[in-house]
Amino acid sequence: MGETTNEAGALQEMVRERYARAALEVQSGCCGSAEGSSCSDDGGSFGAALYDRAETVGLPVAAVQASLGCGNPLLVADLREGDRVLDLGSGGGIDVLLSARRVGPTGFVYGVDMTEQMLELARANASAAGASNVEFRAGTIEDLPLPDAAVDVVISNCVINLSVDKPAVLHEAFRVLTPGGRFGVSDVVAEDRLSPAERVERGDYAGCIAGALSRSEYIDGLTTAGFVDVEVELTHEVADGMHGAVIRARKPLTTG
Repeated sequence: MGETTNEAGALQEMVRERYARAALEVQSGCCGSAEGSSCSDDGGSFGAALYDRAETVGLPVAAVQASLGCGNPLLVADLREGDRVLDLGSGGGIDVLLSARRVGPTGFVYGVDMTEQMLELARANASAAGASNVEFRAGTIEDLPLPDAAVDVVISNCVINLSVDKPAVLHEAFRVLTPGGRFGVSDVVAEDRLSPAERVERGDYAGCIAGALSRSEYIDGLTTAGFVDVEVELTHEVADGMHGAVIRARKPLTTG
């Protein structure tokens, strides 16, 4: 599933433009899951419908409207009081804000996003929510703007499938985790029977389908990056042979 430099740049720009448009739609009072603006749909496979309403009570409406993911990574990551958390591709900030509640005043949550408009929206949402234990940083998930061993948990919600260099993402996640740190993300995952070409037939890249890894590719990628206790659990179908999934792994206490 490799791309040339030109193809990768074009795909990344396509993703950036689509999510910038989604952020602007939310800021203008429209729904960020409008057709063509995100990987959300009307069937409940993506977006805010995947969160318990009780969980989002008290969050800014714009943070909920800008939810474009395929799951709820907080159910995957088992966040604890005092944890330092990183959200890859944090978008409008819903998972950062929910994580901030879980980790409490002794914890801290970082969000990293490459889209200026999403960062602006996320910072406004954090201010409206009165969240003081969060920070949103500009950057790519392939080259994270954090030092080594900076966080206890890495989460993400339907973003890794959008990366043009997934091995780099997984290695970066491993780098910024403390020894024993946890990786818990939601993502779109293909059944092993589907070739890359068959994944493209089922949806476009910026729509969270064409760039999805297969289950075995995800396991191999995490293992190669150094993770242990790797699990990939398919949860709900989003297209023929394509599923929302929860992915868990752990950085060993000692690495050699």
